[in-house]
Amino acid sequence: MLPGLAVARELRRRGHGVVFVGTARGVETRLVPGAGFELRLLEIGPLKQVTLMRRLQTALELPRSCLEAAALLEKIAPAAVFSLGGYAAGPVDMMAKAKNIPLVVMEPNAVPGFVHRVMGPSVTRALVGFPEAGRYFPEGRWEVTGVPIREEFFTLPPRTPGEPFTVLITGGSQGSRRLNAAAVESLPLWRTSGLLDRVKFLHQTGQNEYNDICSRYREAGAPAEVAAFWDDMPGVMARADLVVCRSGASAVAELAAAGRASILAPFPFAADQHQLRNAESMRSAGAARLVEDRDLSGQLLYKEIRELMEKPEELAEMKRRAKQLARPGAANRAADVLEEVALLTSDS
Repeated sequence: MLPGLAVARELRRRGHGVVFVGTARGVETRLVPGAGFELRLLEIGPLKQVTLMRRLQTALELPRSCLEAAALLEKIAPAAVFSLGGYAAGPVDMMAKAKNIPLVVMEPNAVPGFVHRVMGPSVTRALVGFPEAGRYFPEGRWEVTGVPIREEFFTLPPRTPGEPFTVLITGGSQGSRRLNAAAVESLPLWRTSGLLDRVKFLHQTGQNEYNDICSRYREAGAPAEVAAFWDDMPGVMARADLVVCRSGASAVAELAAAGRASILAPFPFAADQHQLRNAESMRSAGAARLVEDRDLSGQLLYKEIRELMEKPEELAEMKRRAKQLARPGAANRAADVLEEVALLTSDS
């Protein structure tokens, strides 16, 4: 949703109107009105990683959702449809093609979600975050633009490791129980190794485990700054020598923009294993190490961090390669493409 808002802001800056379509259960109900955009809702549920009963219910909802989407498109009469995938995207994307409305999709992950895989052959244009995703779309209709993220990430200064070696651990805005547990489990190992005073942790825990994680760091006597959530993540990342996090599309885009080395622990229940594929792409580029969730432990996290502490040349190379993956201007490019396809349609 955040990439969509970035594109919407750029379109609004250029004088265009923007209407979002989502579901009542999505984060868009909070984020979209808060950003000052109109939001219309469709009644449609998930198909992936749900019970058979839920899939059947979604299948039964689909015809009605398509009719609602068709009526909505008729009323709004958009010059183009911009799809980020998700539940509501299916009916809207299908009806856009049925009405010959240009369909531009933004696929931030290395493996597209279900809707974009189904719609892939018929899209007008596809903007992808990883080259690997291009094979799901027609040749000549896709390009690598990256993912729209906050511009501050692109302007962070290079970080030269010193002491203490600073590690940012974040499971995103909601936190990650698995990452939180591995981090605090590693603390006795840092103490017994005599290295506890050489490392500092910046840890975003999420609200639910904030108090417990604070207590664990205090008990260990570990140098740490702990927060439930940081509003200024670019500022926090600027202080980090190494980042430990999940591998959602926005997270890896931020790492690339900031030029930060990382240890990626993909969320194992992400649809179509897209976080794993994102992390594999970063590892293949030499920008990150990958630790699968089933293997994540305090001992392994300690081992991985310590190795990179003691290998500054490898760490520097990972940062350099991460920065090579940065794609600034993704929101501007998406707005350009939407204007291009809308103009071509109006001229035809």
